[in-house]
This record gives sequence, structure tokens and C-alpha cells, in this order.
Amino acid sequence: MTTILLIIIYIAFISLGLPDPLLGSAWPLMYPELGADVSWAGIISMIISAGTIVSSLMSDQMTRLLGPGKITAVSVGMTATALFGFSVSHSFLMLCLWAVPYGLGAGGVDAALNNYVALHYPARHMSWLHCMWGVGTSIGPMIMGWAVAGGFHWNGGYRSISFLQIALTVILIVTLPLWKKVPLREIESASTQSDKGNTAPAKTGYTLPQLIRLPGVKEVLICFFCYCALETTAGMWAASYCTLYRGISVEEATRWASFFYIGITVGRFFCGFLTYKINDRNMIRLGQFVAAAGILLIILPAGKSLLLIGLILIGCGCAPVYPSIIHETPDNFGAELSQAIIGVQMAAAYTGTCLIPPLFGLLAQYVSVALYPLFMAAILILMIVMSELLHKKTVRR
Repeated sequence: MTTILLIIIYIAFISLGLPDPLLGSAWPLMYPELGADVSWAGIISMIISAGTIVSSLMSDQMTRLLGPGKITAVSVGMTATALFGFSVSHSFLMLCLWAVPYGLGAGGVDAALNNYVALHYPARHMSWLHCMWGVGTSIGPMIMGWAVAGGFHWNGGYRSISFLQIALTVILIVTLPLWKKVPLREIESASTQSDKGNTAPAKTGYTLPQLIRLPGVKEVLICFFCYCALETTAGMWAASYCTLYRGISVEEATRWASFFYIGITVGRFFCGFLTYKINDRNMIRLGQFVAAAGILLIILPAGKSLLLIGLILIGCGCAPVYPSIIHETPDNFGAELSQAIIGVQMAAAYTGTCLIPPLFGLLAQYVSVALYPLFMAAILILMIVMSELLHKKTVRR
């Protein structure tokens, strides 16, 4: 039973990654047809991000009400419906309307699945599951490319992935009984609710202000914010830095930027094996060290080879951080609080993804794109400080 459900969750993580790159890959075809400006893709992206933040913050209450299996099924169903809505939209306004359930569904399934895996499976599966997300983000543009090349246009690409999500929704509904049969993993002795002086009843859940007042929560939220800010800034602006500052051709710079994402995906695969010997906290430190080495190589006034190696190392360094922070949440705060805190962590992550890359864009435009590695270094330093403070405040007893 445990293995069957784990396979389904792996498929769900691939499915979670499938639609993420579609807007970027299809937008050059979409915006002329819709009568939109090229910059309007950012509006749709922000609506989706807002939806993910809202559903992440609501994940604890909804999971307590429906359970993780039903939440996952409902969320995937919402995403499938929204993607089908995208495929039949013929105006920018319709895309904006469908972006609302798209974001709500994506945030719900992300928070529910991450918490369930953190509570029920070893750390290696968290790394491999997020590796599967990377596989999904790689397959999504391929499906879109196949649809466009086959004459099905961008609508067909969205529709194809919608059908895949509908099939997954059916599988999730059929296998709902399995979610209750997987035992909790052994949670390490963490600071308990009573240790932290909390007074809110566990069965009714915690309000957001109560959660934020818990020792270590502010630090983990800033840590998550910084991680996602680092990852998205590194990926989004790599090609621009290579072209505008290092004088590399656009075609070559685009290929090099993809190596950052390859570093994340491949790194998470191998990190799954490292977790047999290294615990979550040290996996986070290892990732931060590797990312720092990558940023240093980019800063050095050396040749193109070191620049490419630096981008790969930043990707490899990012690989263990996100899954390890999530997986150690039940150990740091207790199983009862993990869903609520992971939901808030997801909201902090999406906020960092939404706000920081545009901020660097302003710096690149009005100051210099040469600040790219220094900007990442500043974010990484803040993340390291917050993660170490987190670990000091959640010393296991």
C-alpha cells in the first residue's frame, strides 16, 4: 500500500511541474492572437502566484477538514479545469479569470503533498519527489512543442496537459483509502507545543499570528523566502547576465541558463542517496556551501568555463535546500503543527518567487546587470543566517 501510494505521489509531483513552464514557452504565440502586450504575461503570473499564496495559507484548515488525499484530488482537479479553461480561452481577460483556480489548485496540492511526504516518508523521497517536479517542468515544454508542431496550436498543448491532470484526478479519487493506511515515520524528538508555551488547542488549529510567534517560525519563513528568491533570480536572469555583461551570444547564454535547472534536477536525484548518511540540517548546509562556491566562480574575473561551472554549482547547491527544509519541519515543530507551518512556508516561498526577480530586474535596468552574483550572494548570506538561527531555536530535546 505504501509503495502504491508513493508511486501515485511521484506521478502527482511530475504533474505539478508540467504546467509551470507552459505560459513562458507558449506566450510568444499567445499574445498576438489575444491582442495582448508581451509584458502582460507577468499579470497572469502574478494572479497565479496570488492564488498559490492564498491556498497555501488555507492548507492547514482545509487539510484538517478534508484530509490530505481529498485536498490533493480537489486541487489537481481545479488545476485540470483551469488548464482546460486556458485551452478554450480567446481573450486575455479569460486567461486572467482561469488563472485564479489555477493558482488555488497549484498551491493546495503543493502544500498538502509536501506535508504528507514529510510526515510519512524518509528524506530521500522528498528529494526524489522534487526531482520529479523538475522532470515535469522539462516535459511540459516538450508537450507544448509537440502540440504546436502538430498543428494543434498552443490551445492543444494546454488541453493535452489538462487531460493528463484529469486522468490523475480520477486515479487520486479511486485511491483515496490508501492515504489513511500509510503509517507516520518516526519523528525525531523536537521541541513540542508545550515546550514552546503555545496555548491554542491543537484540534482547532493555529491562527497565523500564533504560528509566527512560535520560536523558529520567523526564521524558517525568511529562509524559505530567500531560497525561492535565490532560485528564481538565478534562473530568470542567468541568460541576461551572460549576454549583457559577459558578452556571450544569446543562443549560447540560453543553453547555459538551462544548465542551472539541470543542476537542480540532477542534484535532487543524487541528494536522495546522500540523505541515507546526512541529515536534513547538514544537507541544507551542504547545499548552501555548494551554492556559495558557484556564486564565487561567477564573481571571479575568469573565463567562460568557470561561469558555466558556477551556474551548474548554484543549481546543485539549490537542490537539497528546499526539500530538506520541508522534510525537517515535523522534526522542528512537531507533527501536529507541520501542515500549518508548511502552508505558511509555501506562502513565503511564492512571495519570494513573485517579488525578488522583478526587484533585480529594476536593479539590472537602472544600475547594472553586473550585480547579478552579488545580489545572489546577499540573499544566500541572509538565508544562511536564518537557517542557523532556526536550528538554534529548534534544538531537539
